[in-house]
Amino acid sequence: MRHGSRFSDAISACAITRLCSLAVAAVLALPLAQSASAADLKAIAILTPEAATDFGWNQQGVEAARKAAAKAGVEALVAENLGYGDVRPVLRELVEDGAGLLIAHASGYNTAAPEIGAELGVPVAITDLPQARVPGKVADYTPTGHEGAYLAGRLAAKLTRTGTLGIVTSGEPPGWNAQSAAFAEGARAEKPGIVIRYAVIGPAAYSDAAGARRVTETVIAAGADIIFGQGNGSSFGMLAAVEATPAVDGGKVWFIDVIGDKTPIDKGHLLSSVIWNLEPVFSAIIADVKAGTYGEKNYGIALKDGSVGLLKTPHIPDDTWGQIEAIRQQIIDGAIVLKPVFDAAGVHALVTTTTTTP
Repeated sequence: MRHGSRFSDAISACAITRLCSLAVAAVLALPLAQSASAADLKAIAILTPEAATDFGWNQQGVEAARKAAAKAGVEALVAENLGYGDVRPVLRELVEDGAGLLIAHASGYNTAAPEIGAELGVPVAITDLPQARVPGKVADYTPTGHEGAYLAGRLAAKLTRTGTLGIVTSGEPPGWNAQSAAFAEGARAEKPGIVIRYAVIGPAAYSDAAGARRVTETVIAAGADIIFGQGNGSSFGMLAAVEATPAVDGGKVWFIDVIGDKTPIDKGHLLSSVIWNLEPVFSAIIADVKAGTYGEKNYGIALKDGSVGLLKTPHIPDDTWGQIEAIRQQIIDGAIVLKPVFDAAGVHALVTTTTTTP
């Protein structure tokens, strides 16, 4: 028995040694395989919850992904109008189709995308969850646009007739909060006593155009003659309310949009928009994936590199625009320092009144 035990122990030790050697070899080979895979990136994929025809979040994301992919010499796979349900089957299908990077262009995908990315060994970009960054696997792009929103607040305060501004938002994710807060800060920097009415359509009313119209009409009735709207698909309801509802002084109500440019459908009420250009963001993400350094940092947008800006429309007087441009340069030069406010409570503290819909 003793001999048999020693023989069994020897066999076991040999097996364990061999398994350990294979495991070590596999671990040592893993970075090389990952590096080769990253360097050989052939395609990226972007998933959006709504159609890429919204002049906003979805359209800007898809167009930026296509431009960044073309610049990097890789293919762009697009899966749009997916809603906010389970996208795991779509994620798997995109990887099967050759995607070596998944851009999950909705905070509602922040659980499924990293899960499938880890399962299939594909890096994932998510939004509105910077603390989820994992080197080599997951990074966040939370484009706050707060610098552009600050400029929008300065512009609105300069042009309001009633002395009341409105902020209407489809929810309170970090990106929207940062812009709402910056807009309020900009308006108060211009006119400290200005009234700011803040209204939330719902906890995640991104495509609720009917609700957006109803809430925006209420804010206009409360005195606002300029609406700063954040909504994705719901922004069309905001714009419809602005077009159909006169201000309390009987004059026109203006709309300041975010992310995209609705000029092609403007009926004379689009004052401006905080434009997000996500191409530099996605280009940086692709470059880091190729370099094998993905996940070492998160990504954002700023005035200095042109990834965020304020849209100039014919409705803005030239002298006013010149003043806004001067303020923009002060931000770029560091003379005006803006710190983003990501929490809803911080936004509520900056506005005059707050209305939220359960």
